[in-house]
Amino acid sequence: MVQLAFLFGLGGNIVSFMVFLAPLATFYKIYKKKSSEGFQSIPYVVGLFSAMLWMYYAFLKSDTTLLITINSVGCVVQTIYISFYLFYATRQARIQTAKLLLGLIVVGYGLIIVLTQLLSKGQARAEIVGWICLVFALCVFVAPLAIVRQVIRTKSVEYMPFLLSLFLTLSAVMWFFYGLLLKDFNIAIPNILGFFFGVLQMILYLIYKNKKKIVEPTLPEIQTQIIVLEEHKLPELQEQILDVIKLSAIVSSEIHPMVPPQIIIPMNPNGDGKNGDENKILAVQVKEAASN
Repeated sequence: MVQLAFLFGLGGNIVSFMVFLAPLATFYKIYKKKSSEGFQSIPYVVGLFSAMLWMYYAFLKSDTTLLITINSVGCVVQTIYISFYLFYATRQARIQTAKLLLGLIVVGYGLIIVLTQLLSKGQARAEIVGWICLVFALCVFVAPLAIVRQVIRTKSVEYMPFLLSLFLTLSAVMWFFYGLLLKDFNIAIPNILGFFFGVLQMILYLIYKNKKKIVEPTLPEIQTQIIVLEEHKLPELQEQILDVIKLSAIVSSEIHPMVPPQIIIPMNPNGDGKNGDENKILAVQVKEAASN
């Protein structure tokens, strides 16, 4: 039983190490851009806190050497990621990351150690820390719900790589059986949820991998009013269009003065030059309406 647990723990170390390497593509992009703009440090700070928390729990338990090894590697890797992020981050991003490190690592982790050392001892201390690890791990495993929601909404798996989902699922399987064989349910239980969400992500990947991505309009696109008129409708719609232009100009100048409404008025599609004067007159009226 112990040997089988060792094999699953070893497998968990290998797969988890592959998961730790997944953000390398992200940091290569940061290196190429020479800026961390568009990326957040939250996943790496949370990853560091999680690794430190599980290491503390492993030191309080017996026969958890493999839990110590992988989380030691995790602490080193996440620290490198955070340092790299801070090197290329903007001043505001550095301040936010520093606050997060102070609140989660220094205050949060520090309080857990101090309170558990003062208020408990022996097996009771290990059980309390184990419950803290269990609750935190469940919260971390629920995080992919945001990615799942984005995939369903956009019908795109651009930000949910299949290999990462596969490795997360395998990792959950390895650590579940490792905890189960050691009869440590603080390790086993969270990985049930991890396995469920991993399988869900892979299913969604297979469903949406060939779907056309739904592009959501950006703010300037929403603010910009584009009106295409057919020539034969110009006489009947002229008054309504002028009213719309006036309203659009007012709203656009109030919301975003730098994004004026755009009006597209096609000429005669037959190219025979008819109604050209009417088009010119309407264009002048549109220009005057927008300026007013």
